[in-house]
Order: sequence, then C-alpha cells, then structure tokens
Amino acid sequence: MPLPAACGTLAARSTFHSMKKYQNFINGEWVPAASGDTFTNHNPADTREAVAEYAKGGTADAQVAVEAAQAAFPSWRDTTPPARGKILSAVANILASRQGELAELLCREEGKTKIEAGMEVGRTIDIFRFMAGLSYTIGGQVVPHDLPNNMLYTKREPLGVVALITPWNFPIALPAWKLAPALVSGNTVILKPASLAPAMTMEIAKAFDEAGLPKGVLNVVVGSGKEVGDELATNAAVQALSFTGSHSVGSSIYQQLAPRMARAQMEMGGKNPTIVLADADLDHAAKLVAMAGYMMTGQVCTATSRAIVEESVADEFTEKLIAEAQARNVGNGLHDGVTMGPAVCASELESTLDYLQIAKDEGAEVLWGGERLTDGDLEHGHFISPAVIGSVKNDMRIAQEEVFGPAISVVKAGDFDEAVALANDIKFGLSASIVTRDINKAMRYTDRIEAGVVKINQISTGLALQVPFGGVKHSSTNSFKEQGQSAIDFYTRVKSVYLDYSA
Repeated sequence: MPLPAACGTLAARSTFHSMKKYQNFINGEWVPAASGDTFTNHNPADTREAVAEYAKGGTADAQVAVEAAQAAFPSWRDTTPPARGKILSAVANILASRQGELAELLCREEGKTKIEAGMEVGRTIDIFRFMAGLSYTIGGQVVPHDLPNNMLYTKREPLGVVALITPWNFPIALPAWKLAPALVSGNTVILKPASLAPAMTMEIAKAFDEAGLPKGVLNVVVGSGKEVGDELATNAAVQALSFTGSHSVGSSIYQQLAPRMARAQMEMGGKNPTIVLADADLDHAAKLVAMAGYMMTGQVCTATSRAIVEESVADEFTEKLIAEAQARNVGNGLHDGVTMGPAVCASELESTLDYLQIAKDEGAEVLWGGERLTDGDLEHGHFISPAVIGSVKNDMRIAQEEVFGPAISVVKAGDFDEAVALANDIKFGLSASIVTRDINKAMRYTDRIEAGVVKINQISTGLALQVPFGGVKHSSTNSFKEQGQSAIDFYTRVKSVYLDYSA
C-alpha cells in the first residue's frame, strides 16, 4: 500500500503558516518513530507551503501500538457503553470548539474549499454525538424461552484489538465514522491514516487525550501501507480490520486477513451513475450531476462520474453540463468564491490527465475542461479544470474505471431500460442516482439498480450518518455496513445466554 512518491514530500520552504509537527500517538503518549524518520506534507493549492511534519512509523511502531491496545483492552471492555459514550460526547465538544481552526487546516493539507472543509468537520462532530447517544442502546435482547422459569437473552461484546485504515479524501470524517463505533463498542484501536493528510486524525487523537480516554485505547501510527498496514493486517492480535480505499489495496488486505479468518470490512470505491430521463428538469439535472461530479474535485468515492442520459435530451443536457463546468471557480480553497480546489497531489492530478488521454485514444471526446491550470495563483498547485467527456461508450476505460478526479462522462441511452442496463454494466456498485419526474420509473430504479446507496432527484454524494452505508460488487466485501446502528455490528459479536432459574 505504498503512496506514489510524488504525493508525499515536495522540496519546498514554508512561506505561509507555521508548520505543525506531529508524532505518533501510542499508549497515550506522543512518540517519534522508532526509526527516527519524518516526512513533510505540503499544501496542494500552493506547494511552497509546508503544512505539517510527521513521524514516519513502520513495522516496529505498529507492533508497539498493538501491544498497547492489547494491554488496554480488558479495562476498556469492562467500562460501560454509556461511560464510553460520555468520552465521545466530550470529544465532540472539543472538536466543536476548534471547528474553524480544524477546517482551515483541512483546507491547507487536503485542498478542500472552506465550505467543504467546514461541512466535513461539522459532520465529524455529529458522528461522535450520534454514537455517544447510541451508547445507551448497545446491549442485547431478551427473547421468550419455550420452558417455564428459564430466560434466554443475547449480549453484545467487543471483539478486542481492531485496526482502522483510512483514506485521505475525508481525513477527519472517515476516521470518525470508523473510530466512534469501534470505541463505543468497547474495542481498543490502532488507526493508520493516509499519509497524504494525517493532520485531522492527529487532532482527533488530541481531543480524545484531552477528554480523558485511557492510555492505549486509541493509538495512531502514520506510515506506509507496506509496513504499518501489512503489520496490522497480519498481526495475530488484531481481531478485525476496517479499510476504505481502492479496490486493489482493499482486496490485497482482505487476502491477508483471510488465512486467520479475521473480521474484514472493505469499502473500495465506485463508478457511480446518475441517470437523467427525458422528463427531467434538465437545468436541475445538470446542477445535480455537476455538484456530485466536481465537488471536492471529484475525489469522492460516491461522486457521479457517469451521466447516463436518454438520447432524446442528451445533447441539450450536455450543453447545460458544460455550462455548469465552466461556472466552477477553480483555485485555493481558502480563498473566497472558490468552488473547486486542487487535486490532492501531483500523481493524482497526473492520473486524471492520463485517464482523459486514454478516453480520447479510445474514441471519446473531451468537450470541455480537463486541462492543467497554471496561470497566476494556480502556478504552484495541482489544479485542473473540470472535464465533460462525450461520445463515451460503456466499454471504454473512462466509463468503467474509477478516475477519482473531476471528470464526468456522458453516456447516451435509448430508454429507461437501457439506461439501467448501462448503469449496472460495471464492476462497482456503490452509489447511484436518477433524475426524473416519473415516480414509477424512480421506484423501479431502486429495485433494479445494483448499488448500496440509491438517490432519487438528489446528488449521488452525501450520506446520512444515521443509516447504513456500503456498496455491493467490487465496491465492498458485501458484509458489514458502516454508519448508523449497523456500524456496531462489525465491532461486536453476539453471545446467547441460557438461564434456568427453576432450581
């Protein structure tokens, strides 16, 4: 799981904000890496600015973190769920008191706009508050026994030491939505954030430390997937691992866990369609598709990357989508009026440009955008104009593979049935949307689409934290869901208890 070299450390001097310095958080202490190595992240909107320096952990650091989590587990297991929830609630309050500061740091390290970053930090606070409230419901159920003077009931118990591996694109919300249910269920945790944007996870760890979380319950180790990730996936003490990232990495981790039958939760991306039917309000449809495809620079696993449009309105819709792309103001997310920030790093930018070239080589046409932007203030950042791609056939790579950049393909369909068939003709199945005034077709779509999330007249992105989330097909291991009450299922096992009190 190594990061591309171009994404990590650029040789540049900090000429802006003072650079933060973070060490790993192990057994309640901030400690350097065993190797002594460090690395520095830079602002993707202006790579002259060094944002933060990190201890570069490795196998030895991960092993120490696992040992700390093992030692802390018995006491944390015996802590009541409501008592655990009170710590989560305290963390939410601490983060809320720093919301503006955290949102700015998120912008600087990951590249989101101020609005996007503020929304993500706000969602993180809500996640901790939701799970804190849910702590009062974690337990089991009493069921009728077929004999008198007997009781039959179930109880939920934590798994033990669990590992969490999170991506860079939601660097505070995604760690939170894994961490909150893991901790409130009574597990101890080793969290490995993506090296491109670990600052937010470190700030979460600071908040937990301030809230009084016992030592060793949460441990954070930054480092490469090859060293830290592999150790977490193969260490016999780790009872479960939750991962969000690419299918190639997720499937590799899944194979590492399989020999010892450790519990696995893999969420692995998507190639999400929005169907636009001829009866739709095309202005509204174009706004929804553009918002879902270009917000957060398209670096979202639920982003719309395929607009499947009924042929009779496809040209008109495409013109409106191009106008929406042209209206995006690309720039540094900290600046007022900017509606789309940079790619997170050089290699992600190059990957998007490569996919656009592949699309052209296969016969598609980039109708607008898809160009690297370097004028003025954009000179030192990883900027690209949002792309609209036409003449796309469903067997092209641009229609089948996750680009993870601001590129929307327009695929024409003869009618509703063909549109659904095209939407399903893909290995992924994460999120899917439809824009129509026909409630009959909308409901039939919810029945027939192969996706874990379905949106009607809404953007494909954006998730409610109180309902389950997860994909099907190559988007997931198709097992345990994240978020909502279902999130507790992955981090607990159920024990059945038979009690005869007739004696």
